[in-house]
Amino acid sequence: MRAGFVAIVGAPNVGKSTFLNEVLGFKLAITSDKPQTTRHRLLGVHNQPDLQAVFIDTPGLHQARRALNRRMVDIALAALKDVDAVLFMVEASAKGLAQGKDVAQILAQGSKPVVLALNKIDLLRDKSALLPLLERASAWGDWAACVPVSALSGDGAELVLKELMALLPQGEPLFPEDVITDLSERFLVGELIREKVFRLTGQEVPYSTAVTVDQFLEPENDSRPVAISATIHVERDSQKGIVIGKRGAMIKRIGSEARQDMETLLGHAVFLDLFVRVEPKWSRSDKGLGKLGY
Repeated sequence: MRAGFVAIVGAPNVGKSTFLNEVLGFKLAITSDKPQTTRHRLLGVHNQPDLQAVFIDTPGLHQARRALNRRMVDIALAALKDVDAVLFMVEASAKGLAQGKDVAQILAQGSKPVVLALNKIDLLRDKSALLPLLERASAWGDWAACVPVSALSGDGAELVLKELMALLPQGEPLFPEDVITDLSERFLVGELIREKVFRLTGQEVPYSTAVTVDQFLEPENDSRPVAISATIHVERDSQKGIVIGKRGAMIKRIGSEARQDMETLLGHAVFLDLFVRVEPKWSRSDKGLGKLGY
């Protein structure tokens, strides 16, 4: 038996969370086509008969200017200290390699063994471009392995797990077999709401949005729904108007799509009540970050 911790790191929007969801077999991490969707450290446990890989999904490493972004980068860097191995994800494109090279310089300074996964190979129109991309990424450092993958389809995921297994120490499982994460249901439902804001709104709104779950009441009997109330925090009145939408259309859509995902997660009917509140400049100060759970 091999068991250990694996940090998933890389630039924003390279597919780290998609890969985690794929190997876990369920949706733990929220995803969107916008960068910097992940803001917290997310722990997910993958079990095989001879392997327990405890994955730590992290925010994307990027040039951080706002207090929120600096906090996200600090979370990602901190995850590298206490793991047994690193899964370094790079997008298989010219832009992806340019971003990945900066992250590679950080990883090359550490002492943890690294598996490099060149992701989104399903998007390559010219498959002959894959080998040159792999060769360029391989030259960045002394990686334990370089594996082409598609986190979206799962192609290459088993090979990544095989390579990581060789890097993890022998020992007993770190978590019971029925534990798949250390995150609370309350946290997860808040993330599902934030995901819908990321997916359904544009411009600066997703990056100025935080979600707090104000109430999570489990019913006394199965005939009644789980009652959840939550607040979507934005930084300006104009953003509040966008989140609410014309005649409340947007907030209804956010609530409807989030509720469907919550019912899948909880296996129970959900009553969801959403509010929108302006919290000026919350993402730019340590006080604001602390108030909203960062």
